[in-house]
Amino acid sequence: MLEFTPAISKNADAWETLVRGLEAEFGHGAGLGLAQRFLDAEECDFLWEARRDERWLGAWEGEEESGDIDRIAIMGKLGTAWFVARLIVDGDGLAVGLIARRDVASEVEAHALLASMEGPSPG
Repeated sequence: MLEFTPAISKNADAWETLVRGLEAEFGHGAGLGLAQRFLDAEECDFLWEARRDERWLGAWEGEEESGDIDRIAIMGKLGTAWFVARLIVDGDGLAVGLIARRDVASEVEAHALLASMEGPSPG
């Protein structure tokens, strides 16, 4: 199993980082609207970068042979929303597809949902 490291620090919020960067480039007030457009277009990547914990669920068994592709469950926080999601991740540690996403009320709930996701049996 591969171990992945997010490009954004676990202490940084990917959403806030994006909004601040866009406001610095395009002016105060423009960042939020532009950030939402980026998120809509690249949700899978934003969720992957905003993850705070992850769990390997097994190899992806799609219809096409794609090599080293895994199903990874993640939890994290994007803006003010805690989420849990299932992603398809390639052998290079890049998220290539979003299977499902669920927003939850708290970090505790996100950790509990992540822990309950089905994956391989321990040891």
